[in-house]
Amino acid sequence: MDLDYTTNEPKMEKDYSESVNALLPEVEQLVATGQLTAALEKLHGLEKKTRSAADLASTTRLLTTIASVCGSAGEWRLLEDEVAAMAKKHGQLKQAITQMVQKAMEYVAQTPDEDTKVELIESLRTVTEGKIHVEIMEKNGKVTEACDTLQEVQVETFGSMERREKTDFILEQMRLCLAKRDYVRTAIISHKINPNCGSTKLMIQYDLHEENFLEVCRHFNQVYQTKGIKDDATKVAGSAAEYGAQSDLLHRIQTDHNLEKLELCSPELARWPAVESLYGGEFRQTDVFSASTEDGNARWKALRDRVIEHNIRVIAGYYTRITLARLTELLDLPRADVEAFLSKAVVDGSVYARIDRPAGLVSFIKPRDGEEQLNEWASDINKLLGLVEKTTHLIAKEEIVHKISRAI
Repeated sequence: MDLDYTTNEPKMEKDYSESVNALLPEVEQLVATGQLTAALEKLHGLEKKTRSAADLASTTRLLTTIASVCGSAGEWRLLEDEVAAMAKKHGQLKQAITQMVQKAMEYVAQTPDEDTKVELIESLRTVTEGKIHVEIMEKNGKVTEACDTLQEVQVETFGSMERREKTDFILEQMRLCLAKRDYVRTAIISHKINPNCGSTKLMIQYDLHEENFLEVCRHFNQVYQTKGIKDDATKVAGSAAEYGAQSDLLHRIQTDHNLEKLELCSPELARWPAVESLYGGEFRQTDVFSASTEDGNARWKALRDRVIEHNIRVIAGYYTRITLARLTELLDLPRADVEAFLSKAVVDGSVYARIDRPAGLVSFIKPRDGEEQLNEWASDINKLLGLVEKTTHLIAKEEIVHKISRAI
């Protein structure tokens, strides 16, 4: 049988549309008088002929009528059996099956109870190999089962689906994986779609759990750039521990002209008690720093640590030496905590410092070897000689101008 490339179905050999037009009124009369079995027998007889002749339009009308007759009569078990039987017929047209299933789905909401609804959906799922009962599982608290059911479908391999449908399906897989707390699978699934396709909010949840605060900031910044929601990116960037990447990202955010309206980013001390009193109430109401969750409290502590590390870098930029007592006062921390944070900053390489505990001093001066000092001295000498040469030239120029003016 030849293939019709417009429908991807076998080419029609005979048109049964007139026979269908004549049969449907008879079927309606039989159904109205309660003769459901007789009506279905007539539909089955003609359906076999239309299917054999590859009459797609007529077969579709007959299959949807079969589903409609059973559904309207409330014969749910019969509806399941008829849909399953028609789908298994040899040489059944795929598009006709699709229309029949869609017609049967219209009656899902009309089922008398949830057990019947689930049974009907399971039957349709068997026919379609779909996963249309996931919502009921999730509604009943069976998140793990719903997630596992959805994962069985490798939707990215379906060539006939539209890209938007595939994306929505994959996003739903990610959402259920997050609800199940399967973060490894979430990361794997996230690589199947472009980050710009709507996975930003889901990836924020994932990266918050993994404490990838820089990635969280990038996600918030992406939301900020695309939707105009411009209030979260900077505060999350401040929670990131990697100083180099954190600084780079903060400088990118600083290029936003809207920040000119805020006295927000400057190389100055951010005393934690002041930060907490000014912004704590607002920050703690967000999901990121929620006071009612363990993760929120952990991120709040991470933000505090980043603020203290920022203050240490600022102090290292302004001081060459400072007493531990003064450093303790500036950081609003006990001496033991100051030494711990300072040691961590030195290990990370964000600052250079040496602690003299007996003298109670901290030195931020990095020692230089002889070659480095000699190079610096030579550079200074070159600058000095350049200034002397420029000054001599200017003096000579002034003398010449003065002589010319006197001669005139």
